[in-house]
Parts: sequence; C-alpha cells; structure tokens
Amino acid sequence: MSCSVTLRALTLRRDGVCLCEGINLDVSHKEKIAIIGPNGCGKTTLLETLVGLRLPQGGTLELFHQPMTCEKDYEPLRFVVGYLFQDSDNQFLSPIVEDDVAFGLLVNGVSVEEARLKTRMMLEDLGISHLAKKVVYHLSGGEKKLVALAGVLITEPKLLLLDEPTNGLDALMQQRLVEILRGIDKSIIIVSHHQEFIDSVVDGVYEMRPKGLTRIR
Repeated sequence: MSCSVTLRALTLRRDGVCLCEGINLDVSHKEKIAIIGPNGCGKTTLLETLVGLRLPQGGTLELFHQPMTCEKDYEPLRFVVGYLFQDSDNQFLSPIVEDDVAFGLLVNGVSVEEARLKTRMMLEDLGISHLAKKVVYHLSGGEKKLVALAGVLITEPKLLLLDEPTNGLDALMQQRLVEILRGIDKSIIIVSHHQEFIDSVVDGVYEMRPKGLTRIR
C-alpha cells in the first residue's frame, strides 16, 4: 500500500471556531514534512483529523487514495496511521512499559509470544530495554516519549503523525530521536516548534496560516 495524504480546501474547526481554512496538501510515499505555526492555529487539530479523532469539516481529505468522510472510513487504517500524542500520558493504555508497547499487537490478533518478542526487539532498537518492567507513569518525560513512540512504531504504520515529539527530551534523547526518524522509511508529518530538530529530519516545511498551509522550505 503506497502512502498518500491529499487535502483539498480543508477547513479546521475546534469548539465551533474556525482555526484554518483552504488547506491544500499532498504528502507522497515516504516523504517527511513538518508543519509549524503559532499556538492555537490548528496544527494539532489537523493531526487529529488525519488520524480520525476529529472528522473533516469542509473540503476533502484522502488517505491512501480513500476519501475520509465518517468514522467508519478510518477503521481500515487503524494500524496504518500511527499518532504520537503531544502529552505522552494520553498515549498509555497499560501501566507497565512492555505491556503498553505490546498492546497494539495483541489487539491486532498477534499471539502473546510474538508480541513479547517484537516488544523486546522494539525496546532494544530504541535503546530503552531497561525500562521494560517499569511503570510508565514513574518515568521521566523523555523516557515516556520514547516508550510512547515504541508503542506507535511496533504496529509498523505506513504514516506517522508526531505532535511535538521533542517535548521533554534532553539533548541526548533529541539526537537519538533524530537518528530513529532518519532511519524510518515511512511518510512522516511532524508538528513542532523545534526548528533545529525538524531541519535534521524532514524534506519540507509548511507554515500554517488562517488561510491554509504555505510551503516555506
């Protein structure tokens, strides 16, 4: 399945207020882009719309060449689109790290044995094997972010949506995240205020304005 995000004249509203309208965007297979803009302009709302937490309001949205118009349209893409929340605490579904990371696989019908093996490999890949038995809510902000990312990546999504992924990360963890994302051969949309980070990862940068997205790099 080739990755494709196509937005045409999309309108974003939150609590009845129009945040942005006339959004046009194409994200091609394995392309990595960043979206920047001031707080409250609709960046997170856009990601929530792409993952199906909000429905499109005005205009059209296609994912993988399929129009998204209602909740049912998003169901086949449940494990195809991975979303990293800005607040990692909103991501966790199990209190123990290894259980939380394995959760998506188990829900998708993977056996317990295979899920445990893949979880161990994912934690090793991200350099956080030592956290496997820890309680997620006792971790540092940076550790939580990497555990949340592990839970997203383990289902092997084709499209990654990352909302402020460097929040809570120290310089060393930020560099590790750059290395991880550079090594991921997937389409990625990043919302971030961290210019140095996005310059190290993405192919293009878009600025969100009240009248749509403008490519600035």
